[in-house]
Amino acid sequence: MKKYSQVKIHPAVISVWAAILAAAHLIPSIPLIGTGGTFSVSTALFPLAGIFFGPVAGALCAAIGGFIGQLIAPHVAWMGMATFMIGTINAFAAGLVSRGKWWGASAIIVLGTILWFTNSIGRAAPIFPAIFYSAGLIASILGGIVALKFLLSRKSFKMAVAIFLCAYTGLVSTATIANYATLNLFGTPAELWKVLAFTSPVERAIFSLGAVAVGLPLMIGLPKIGIFVGPQNTNDQEEDETDRAEEASRTSGGSR
Repeated sequence: MKKYSQVKIHPAVISVWAAILAAAHLIPSIPLIGTGGTFSVSTALFPLAGIFFGPVAGALCAAIGGFIGQLIAPHVAWMGMATFMIGTINAFAAGLVSRGKWWGASAIIVLGTILWFTNSIGRAAPIFPAIFYSAGLIASILGGIVALKFLLSRKSFKMAVAIFLCAYTGLVSTATIANYATLNLFGTPAELWKVLAFTSPVERAIFSLGAVAVGLPLMIGLPKIGIFVGPQNTNDQEEDETDRAEEASRTSGGSR
């Protein structure tokens, strides 16, 4: 595994992203195919917290942003005061994969699959986890193999692939827990889950692409102004700092 540096993120940066997550809850929600439910736009932003700040700090950021978000937009809190945990798990799992620790995210998916089969409705729709959760498990393993290396490469296409895999893993990981809650809270019929087995992977892929569209420019651009997010190659970080110092020196010299 390629070595990387654990960059110290200023609390202000984490706070700003938490505020963005909270504010995103106010954006009109996107309908969820087949269930009558909705997705918040913040769904695509939660995994970026884990990718930007790592699994622990990212989960904390997501928890704060999600908790405040459900207070200012209570219509999205379908699990009551526990709703913020969905985004927290999302960020945590995505952060694990982004640092090459795929087994943690995979364990969440496996746990969610086991919980699924403890419910009679879940046992009547085994095709749902077989297709949807398996796709997340594959993404977590593949992401664990390539995501860290791709993020450190600083090549746009590779970074985009890494963000997609991390985000997709985060979205599926949290879905395994949220879907178990849905089974017990609402008793959604097995026939609907059989349909969702084919639509849910597509929906999460779309949100993962949204995470790429937002996250890729930030991961490329922010380090250039001294805000390091995501895993950083130590040499690259030093080079960026040297380049900024040289640029500042040239600017200072030109203004005399």
